[in-house]
Parts: sequence; structure tokens; C-alpha cells
Amino acid sequence: MENRGKSRLTQGQKPTWTWIAVLVGSLILGAAATALLGGGAAFSVGGWLVLSFILYVVAMYIVTRVIENGRKATDGLWRNLIYGAFLLALLPLVSVIWTVLSQGIPGLMNPGFFASDMNGVTGAVDLKTAREEANPLGGIQHAVVGSLLITLTATLISVPIGLLTSIYLVEYGRDGWLSKAITFFVDVMTGIPSIVAGLFAAGVMAALVGRGANVMGFSAAVALSVLMIPVVVRSTEEMLRVVPNELREASYALGVRKWRTILKVVIPTAISGIASGVTLAIARVIGETAPILVTAGVALTTNWNMFKDWMMSLPVYIYRQLMNPTAPGAPDISSERAWGAALVLILIVMLLNLIARIIAKAFAPKKTGR
Repeated sequence: MENRGKSRLTQGQKPTWTWIAVLVGSLILGAAATALLGGGAAFSVGGWLVLSFILYVVAMYIVTRVIENGRKATDGLWRNLIYGAFLLALLPLVSVIWTVLSQGIPGLMNPGFFASDMNGVTGAVDLKTAREEANPLGGIQHAVVGSLLITLTATLISVPIGLLTSIYLVEYGRDGWLSKAITFFVDVMTGIPSIVAGLFAAGVMAALVGRGANVMGFSAAVALSVLMIPVVVRSTEEMLRVVPNELREASYALGVRKWRTILKVVIPTAISGIASGVTLAIARVIGETAPILVTAGVALTTNWNMFKDWMMSLPVYIYRQLMNPTAPGAPDISSERAWGAALVLILIVMLLNLIARIIAKAFAPKKTGR
């Protein structure tokens, strides 16, 4: 008599709970093997997870091959390996975010962290803070102001140059010798080390205003623009090439001039990708340290003048607080400031991405229903 409790469609298939049972067994065996291989040392969570994953992949392959067939077992093997690669790629990102959050939040909670700079904060002050004789002093106001001003100035320099260059390459240059030369040099600029960009900017400004007076925020903005321009050019060029030629031809058929077609049709169609490319370029340079050290130097007070005196930025502030603590006898106070500044830097990059999405949505071509 045929078994009514089992459908012919599900014969030869694994039960739905198989992967859960195999996963639990792999975790248990992985924990036991990790403890034995550790030889009495501290239990390694990372080693346990890696070993458990290997056991899970092998066990699922064997179980699937026995219950079902070799084809499904091979398919499941590669699917599990792809999932594992994804989790492995995600692990550093999660680890960085968790570390910055756990280490940076205490620094953000200090009173005056955003509204004060390092003027008057000495090693004696940090030693008193470490002995809990005084509240934590010193903030990142000067570094935030410096980073925002330098990055904004670099963006104002880079975006027009990059956008106009991309328009020439796509709309006018075609395959001419000049467009090929520009493309070659843009590719070369993409790989320029940041310290070289800083030295170039320092040399150019020294030739213009004299050595000694060239250490200022505008020099740092010029250095960052050298790094931003190739990213803006490449990303904008690709977005402009994606715009269908039919849109251009329709505009030309109506008698619209080429420059107006580019301004009113091509750029609005590609504005979403252009905004993303500009955001990528800003994120590329806002965390640079070497060119700003060479050009803008180090400052303890807030400087709003881009053309005079030294100017602090968040990457330089983080580097200085970690490598040269204000009080060598109490480095934890400086480390707390550095982690807080690192968290602020990440939040600024996230805010820039959000702004780019809002701009792209606001200026994207409107869809009309039929």
C-alpha cells in the first residue's frame, strides 16, 4: 500500500529543517575542535566560526549528495561558498563600524566636543582629566571647520573642471587626438599618490605667493582637487555616455542648439550618476592626511580664513591625537578624542551620500504617466 503521508513530488528531497540541523551540528563540532586545537589557550571566536563554516559546507554537500543527487549537491556547494564569500567581505565593514561606534561614542559624549578646539589644552590638563580631577577638555571644532572648508573649496574647483572636461570628451572630442591625450592624462592622474598631489600644490602655491606663505587651507584644497578631478571626470564621462543618443537627436530635430541640448537634456538625464560620482570623489579625498599635512599643516585653533595661516582637518587631527598624545602619560584621553573624530568623519561621509541621493532624486527627469 502506498504511503499517503509522503508526496511523490517530495520524494528524494531533503527536509526543510536539514540545514538547521547541519548548522547546529557544525557549530557544536567546530566549538569542540577549536577548544581542542587551542591547547588550553583562550577560545577563538573567529577560528570557531571559520571551522564551523567549513564543516557546514562539507556536511551539507555530503547530505545533499546522499539524499538527493550530485548535481544538487554541487549547486548547493557553490551557493554556500558564495554566501560565505559575501559574509567574509561584509565582516571588515561590520567590524570597522562596530569598532568606531564603540570607541567613538564616549568621545562624542564629552561636553564641548563639537563647540571647542585644542587651544589651551595641555598635557597637564589631560593628566588632571585622567585623575578625574577635571572634566575632559578639547574638541574638534577647528578640525570640522577646516575639513568642511577645504573639501568644499576643492569641490568648487574640481566639479566645474571635471564636468566641462567630461562634456568635451563625450559631446565634442569624439576620437580626436586631444580627447585621447586628455583621457590618457586623466588615467595617469587617477593613480597619483596623495603625497605627490600635496607636494605639487605646495610647489604651485609657493611659486605664486612665496615659500612660507603657501601653508594654508587653499593649498590643501588645490591638492585635494588634483585627486578629485580624475574621479569626477571618469564618473561623469560614463554617465554622459549612458544618455541615449535618441534624446539628443530629438532635441536637435526641434532646432535646439547643441549647448542648450547638453544643458537642458543631457545633464539633467545624467544628474543622478553625476551626483553619485561627485560624492564618490568627495569621499575619496575627505579622509586624506598626507597632502593636508604638507599644505595646511597643523593648527590648534579654529581658522576660517582659507588664504592665511595653518588649518586643521579631521584626518590630521585623528593622526596627531593617536601618534602624538597631548599627555604621553595619559594617552587614553587623546585616543578618545581621535575615535570620536573618526566617528564624526564617517557620519559626514554618510551625510554626503544622503545629500547626493536627495539631489539626484530632485533633479532627475520626471516620469509622466500615460
